[in-house]
Amino acid sequence: MEAHPLVTEYLRLGLAFDRLEEGFVDAYTGDPRLRREVENAPAPEPRELARRAAALRAELPAAGLPRQRTEFLDVHLRALECSGRKFAGDDIGFVDEVRAYFDVDIAPGDVEDYRDAHRQMDEVLPGDGPLAERVTAFRKADEVPPERLSVCVEAFSSALRERVRERYPLPDHEHVTYEVVGDKPWSGFNYYLGNYHSRVAINSDLQQHMAHLPGLIAHEAYPGHHTEHCRKEAGLVANGQAEQTLFLVNTPQCLMAEGLADLALRSIVGPGWGKWAQEIYADLGLRFEGERAEQLSNASAKLLGVRQDAALLLHDRRRDADEVAEFLRRWGLTTQERARQSLRFLSSSLWRAYISTYVEGYRLLGSWLDSAVDADDRADRFRRLLDEPLTPGALRAM
Repeated sequence: MEAHPLVTEYLRLGLAFDRLEEGFVDAYTGDPRLRREVENAPAPEPRELARRAAALRAELPAAGLPRQRTEFLDVHLRALECSGRKFAGDDIGFVDEVRAYFDVDIAPGDVEDYRDAHRQMDEVLPGDGPLAERVTAFRKADEVPPERLSVCVEAFSSALRERVRERYPLPDHEHVTYEVVGDKPWSGFNYYLGNYHSRVAINSDLQQHMAHLPGLIAHEAYPGHHTEHCRKEAGLVANGQAEQTLFLVNTPQCLMAEGLADLALRSIVGPGWGKWAQEIYADLGLRFEGERAEQLSNASAKLLGVRQDAALLLHDRRRDADEVAEFLRRWGLTTQERARQSLRFLSSSLWRAYISTYVEGYRLLGSWLDSAVDADDRADRFRRLLDEPLTPGALRAM
């Protein structure tokens, strides 16, 4: 099926941004000839890309595309215009940058929420000494032995895949390949390769924890990024929505995808995931305090905004790195190593605004899922997130 001419230009524009910074194109599964054409063209000028995004956006109302596709392309072209201006050196305020990229407004969190989270965590981990030390000790005891990481990854991938395929059918030949990498600013990453295949990289620089691993696999694979890519390829792309063959960093697409992925374990396993994970670890000969880990996760949920607040301190209020790292340690109850790793992510030219996709995506999608009338309605809403080209604005309007 031939792509709409405006959609083809959108694809060409998005692919050109990867010429400015490799990694801007997170995934592309469309016509390889178009990508080669862009790669072989003269190096793009950022300001010209911004102008092209604005021009395409102005052409959208007369393009004759359905409303949902028009809305999707509109907010993504707005994001690309902002990216072009940023690459060109324009001084854009951080809050405005996040709004243009992700279609959300951000503001600092309430430290009283963070204090309340600390009080709840203190109840889960009673004892002597500062709470941060108790949290660190609990997480230290919760580390996945490095030599067992691969077998644990495969066990959770298999268990989650089985649940997902029962509820949200996938093509028979879909599969995920896992690999361990280092020197990355993230803990895990999904590289969607097309034809229902993903490569998921897990960062060896960060010690993986038993409490974190089930959520990481759910996030990157089942029913998170891999599942979403597969179902959109089998549905939207197969039905001619070529814009869904391109996945770009710093667009509303990312906020929707990260919110979905962060809610993936909760959506497919639900309350009691700790006990469920404990049984899987026990089969592998590992001891895991599932119930306490889940309680700690629930108690620390109000710390969600700490890293976004850190980004605001760094980029909006121009505080120095040491002060931001201290903020992360104090309110996030994290170690120096983890704080510095977070700071590396927040300082990346490509990823600096990306933290808002996790914070605001989780809040927006979580609120919408929680407003379901019952479990069946919630499952159907999660299916819509997997299958439809929804945007933050569309979700807010529902």
